Amino acid sequence: MAREIERLEEQLERTLKGGAWHGPSVLELLAGVSADEAAAHPISGAHSIWELVLHLTSDYSLVLRRLSGDGRQVTPEEDWPPCPAVTEENWGKATQNLTKLNQELRQAVHAFPAERLDEPLVAEVPYTAYTQFIGITQHSLYHAGQIALLKRALRTA
Repeated sequence: MAREIERLEEQLERTLKGGAWHGPSVLELLAGVSADEAAAHPISGAHSIWELVLHLTSDYSLVLRRLSGDGRQVTPEEDWPPCPAVTEENWGKATQNLTKLNQELRQAVHAFPAERLDEPLVAEVPYTAYTQFIGITQHSLYHAGQIALLKRALRTA
């Protein structure tokens, strides 16, 4: 079971930083994206890259909150936070915060008791710890695909 914790932690890292077998990680896709590009909406009705990054950040925060015993659901404002002013500084802060929360989650997963992987993190949420840990990697890669499409739309427009 301890090996499973290591695998989960590794998947969280690969999803964000790279080395995943499927293709580019979230940070690999964000490399070279400017604040203006991140805030743009090149596909009608789709979120911007920046909105997706803030949404991913909120989900890392959600799982970390559940690990601390807080089972409340995210509000719509927490789930899809508004973008701040479009500056390179704010864009850098957004990506740094995503990286920081990924690191915090990986540390929390590393310290998580392997024998509790099949138990819910909190009573209010029926998903097991394992499902939430692997689920956040799946969720991140789902949105990584959207980021790839948005980036392609920006660069071919």
